[in-house]
Amino acid sequence: MYKKDQSIKLLLQQKLLPPYYHNDPEISKSILQALYEAGIRMAEYTARGENALTNFKELRKFVDVQMNDMQLGIGTIKNVRQARSFINEGADFIVSPIINEEVGSVTHDSGLLWIPGCMSPTEIARAEESGATIIKIFPGNILGPSYIQSIKELFPGLRFMPTGGVEAEKKNLKEWFASGVVAVGMGSKLISKELVEDKDFKAIRNATEHVLRIIKEITSTHK
Repeated sequence: MYKKDQSIKLLLQQKLLPPYYHNDPEISKSILQALYEAGIRMAEYTARGENALTNFKELRKFVDVQMNDMQLGIGTIKNVRQARSFINEGADFIVSPIINEEVGSVTHDSGLLWIPGCMSPTEIARAEESGATIIKIFPGNILGPSYIQSIKELFPGLRFMPTGGVEAEKKNLKEWFASGVVAVGMGSKLISKELVEDKDFKAIRNATEHVLRIIKEITSTHK
């Protein structure tokens, strides 16, 4: 279970998981390079387009050659077929927007971290019963930090990571971490459509560095 333990350790250190997808493999590489230069060592490519698997193969080679301390996972995994395909291509961890117990089983059997998406306490309980230890709270902007405060004592063995609508500014991040989350998922707030269209990878790097600095400041003073 070394890979799973390593993924958990990385996420708890980084406290930020950026998910993204682009149809173009070269742009996908450039985005990943910008994230890496900003200090990201754990990133989530998402299976949200027809080129996802092909692009992931290219990214896997890129990471293995250029960024051997980077973990590259795959997100938006909703069924076993997808999970097996990406695990076979070297995914380091699996993130889902839903709970699919079979996906959890396949991921665990591969010694990898599985982060399922949950909204209700019933879903969280199902995920816990399926072996999940880190839960993606989705959509985060609908539920909010107060939701985490309300339910976290029901699940003392679990860690929570909100995704969807987490803002790249101090007040919102402070509220989330004060609620008890261990990390946040943040995609479009860092890797905006406009920056990608302009191929402004330096701005993506700067935005990511900025958020990492805010999170470090918040979590070093708020224990």
